[in-house]
Amino acid sequence: MSKILFLEDDLLFGESLVDLLEENSFEVLHLRNGQDALDACFEQKFDLYLLDINVPLIDGVTLLKELREADDKTPAIFLTSHKDKEMLKNGFQSGADDYISKPFDNEELLLRINALLKRTSYLSSKCEKLLCHDEIHKRILYDEKELELSNKEYTLLVLLMSHANHTVPKELISDELWSASQMGSDGAIRVYINRIKQLLPQMQIENIRGIGYKLVS
Repeated sequence: MSKILFLEDDLLFGESLVDLLEENSFEVLHLRNGQDALDACFEQKFDLYLLDINVPLIDGVTLLKELREADDKTPAIFLTSHKDKEMLKNGFQSGADDYISKPFDNEELLLRINALLKRTSYLSSKCEKLLCHDEIHKRILYDEKELELSNKEYTLLVLLMSHANHTVPKELISDELWSASQMGSDGAIRVYINRIKQLLPQMQIENIRGIGYKLVS
């Protein structure tokens, strides 16, 4: 049974949604202000955060930002009446995985919850390997620790991982790392490759002379 932290200050709406979730076999902790929710997140383990934005004490966006800064990667969905694109942008930048606008269809909410939990479960099984790409949070784990990568290093490593045990041509790497208006170079690619090699001491990246690079898994 998946456990959900549900942050919603509207009591009647909150209680009706709790009933819906419990009827669909979820365990739910319903809290009405952000401070109580923050405390609960540090005291208990949840499978999903379902967060309203405009709540007392600590708003939902600030709450999630604080959790992400504390390395809490629990998937999160915002429930919001906001239509403002800047607010939605702030929500995603704070670490949200999805949002759904009020009023919403109950079936749609359940579909989104189950889809997110399914993706998270799939990633957990994938991450039993030494090297893991967490597609939801755009990060790469090595030996269960998140790698500190620049944008280009991240893009390059994802490319190598998606073509593991196959040679990735330098032309494809250049197309992925630089736009048509930018100038890439073999030298720059070598710099990124060497940096990645330093971060992955137990992994092998082969230089296929004159062609490209291959990650051996």
